[in-house]
Amino acid sequence: MGLALIFVQTGRGQLGHKTKVKGPRATGLVEIAANGKAHLIPITIMVDGKFYDASAYKADPVPFALESEVVYQALRTGVPEGEFTVTGALQAQDTWFGEGKWVAGGTKPKKKNATEAKPNLDDDTGPPTLRKAGSKKPPESAPSPPSAPPSAPAESSHPTDNPSGNATSAPAVKPPAEDSSDTANDQDPNRPSLRRGKQPSPSSESAPPTGRTASTSPTSSTSQAGSKPKQSSKPTAPVQLLPAVSDAGGPEPRPYNFEMKPEEEEGYRKKLLALASAEVLVKAKQMTPVLPSAAPAKKGPARTPTKPVQPTFENVQLRAFDLSNTNEPVFVMSALASLPALAATSPVAGRSTYSITLVAKADIYLDLHKLLAQVTDEHHLDEFPRFELIDAVDADGDGRGELLFREVSDAGTAWAVYRAAADRLYPLFEGKAQQAHPLPVSAP
Repeated sequence: MGLALIFVQTGRGQLGHKTKVKGPRATGLVEIAANGKAHLIPITIMVDGKFYDASAYKADPVPFALESEVVYQALRTGVPEGEFTVTGALQAQDTWFGEGKWVAGGTKPKKKNATEAKPNLDDDTGPPTLRKAGSKKPPESAPSPPSAPPSAPAESSHPTDNPSGNATSAPAVKPPAEDSSDTANDQDPNRPSLRRGKQPSPSSESAPPTGRTASTSPTSSTSQAGSKPKQSSKPTAPVQLLPAVSDAGGPEPRPYNFEMKPEEEEGYRKKLLALASAEVLVKAKQMTPVLPSAAPAKKGPARTPTKPVQPTFENVQLRAFDLSNTNEPVFVMSALASLPALAATSPVAGRSTYSITLVAKADIYLDLHKLLAQVTDEHHLDEFPRFELIDAVDADGDGRGELLFREVSDAGTAWAVYRAAADRLYPLFEGKAQQAHPLPVSAP
């Protein structure tokens, strides 16, 4: 009997065990403009199970997450989309961001055949490989300058772009002779390391960015010095936002998308809209002040209570995730809700518009359980920030996905990472709101 009890306890412990990563594991956001140029927004970095602000962690002189040659793997709902290699760190109005080389998935230049290769061509001249800092370096023989394909997207984020602007520039990270080199890292045995690529050759490395500033509009992307900006009559595509992770170890990425049939999606959609309607009505009563009536209420027979007017929804966006690989979907729905004024004495005339972000989890019986309902309007952003879902990302390296949000308030913009627990969203990281950002971020 005792052996059976021990076996059951051991089995439960093994089933509930999750692979933990001590870190460091950095999470950022790759922001890709319509012309293919990309920047990296540092969000958070996990070290020994604790989360820190990636824009401030070991900022000596630049944040550790933005050191030169740190490689981030960009993901879309857990599926790899490309790699971003940091080549420099810039600062604009107390906001850090990284410049570097963006290589989309499937666009890496192919190696030449043996018959086409030149005699002294270095075989390892492709994009930086993901490897831990302190590993073997490439051969010391001087490599020949790699020939960049005409369509290589890495050229679109060259660190010598946009020499004009009014924001201040952070000290650029220098070549391997400085603190960001492998030698400097080896001297400090306690210094953490992120995923790094190979060091660039002198022939392919340009001067470090100096006097650079951030662009203030998605269409004002920088161009090469001396070249004229091209005029285009086509509509500008929205900015892409891709979560990105840098980790010398950690698990392999896996998709977090939850597949549904059209009829299943429609059923969940109706249930979520019903939950959203109730949340909007409750919050609207709290937000809308009602002035005292000047005329006394008339006495008369009791009236039958009428059903409250239901809100109408626009711009409904619904996403479903299988974050823990248990086939229990987590739904995130965002929408704009319009509601008539609650009372004739309300100082707000006409209709009121509210934004709602609703997070709910379905159990094995397909019943929905609310994890978060954030309702706000333009007059109450100081109390209730607006939540905008970015995507799901594994921020702590345990194989499960977390939800990455952009939170907009009167204080500015902040990034937050939440874990979907059984009955609520548990915050793993909540960043500090900042008034200004070097690059505009489009709502998802």
